[in-house]
Amino acid sequence: MQLTLHTDLSEIPSDAWNQLASAGIADTPFARHEYLSQWWKTLGGGEWAAAEMVLISARDGDRNVGFAPLFKAMHEGQEKLLFIGSIEISDYLDLLVAEDDVRPFAGRLLDFLEATPALQGLPLDLFNMADSSPTLPVLRDEAESRGWTYHEEVFRPTPRIRLGDDFESYLGGLDKKQRHEIRRKLRRASEGPEPAVFEHLNDPAALDDGIDAFLDLMAHDPEKARFLTPAMRTHMQSLMRVAWQGGYLWMAFLTVNNVRAAAALNFDYDNKLWGYNSAVNRDYLQLSPGWVLLAHQLRWACENGRTVFDFMRGDEDYKYRFGAENAHVMRAVIVPR
Repeated sequence: MQLTLHTDLSEIPSDAWNQLASAGIADTPFARHEYLSQWWKTLGGGEWAAAEMVLISARDGDRNVGFAPLFKAMHEGQEKLLFIGSIEISDYLDLLVAEDDVRPFAGRLLDFLEATPALQGLPLDLFNMADSSPTLPVLRDEAESRGWTYHEEVFRPTPRIRLGDDFESYLGGLDKKQRHEIRRKLRRASEGPEPAVFEHLNDPAALDDGIDAFLDLMAHDPEKARFLTPAMRTHMQSLMRVAWQGGYLWMAFLTVNNVRAAAALNFDYDNKLWGYNSAVNRDYLQLSPGWVLLAHQLRWACENGRTVFDFMRGDEDYKYRFGAENAHVMRAVIVPR
């Protein structure tokens, strides 16, 4: 197995990258070449002031075995290696490698880091690995076999809903009170003097307007308005465009009298909906527009054969009231001796 250090994602063809991502242990939108390339252009919309790419590929003959998308930066007062995409706006991160290759690739990766003078002794601080990732036990074993320190902790909950065959089956699995509440809010929104209408964006000509409308709605929330710095807004605009080009952007609005009352930004990927962000117009809070739009998203997902709605990181109460069950993403820290 031959390992190579790269300093630019463009050194690896996007089709080869995405092919391995799709076949690997972490087939998520955040593993894709176009997503990580866009993240790197803005360093997460300004999350990082400076970073040095440390992208390591492994080949066995003509076969791509794995990619370790890492970067070097100061974090918590110390220079470390982190996953490209870390920390705040990429919900799932991991090595790109098939499950059968995790152990040999991870072992060779640690050997490579130890043997590369510019990387020797740097801690690995790996955020947002799914709690089910086979990378975690392998890294623990490989670190401990070298006498290195390994620490693992829960980083964030990632609630998700397992969907039924249809929307009524999904509702039937909820607590009676919650089921009644969802139906009541849907009925009130659709039967009022100005009915709320669900609109799924699927017209390329409407994309730019939809992107701007979504970001403008985000700014109705003071906390999200602070999040949307000029750099982050630029990043989000570009991210939505590359996700659209990749075929997995899913955006929808709830409109009242042609005014957008709520918006949802998801990824439609691997037969799941991944709930990336949402926004509401605070002038319409009496209609519970966020709840109503979420119910429409779940109905759409059931009717279109999606198996899971993944809320991704965050433990907001409404997620559990809609029937979500917890999984987690982890943080693994490996410190060479």
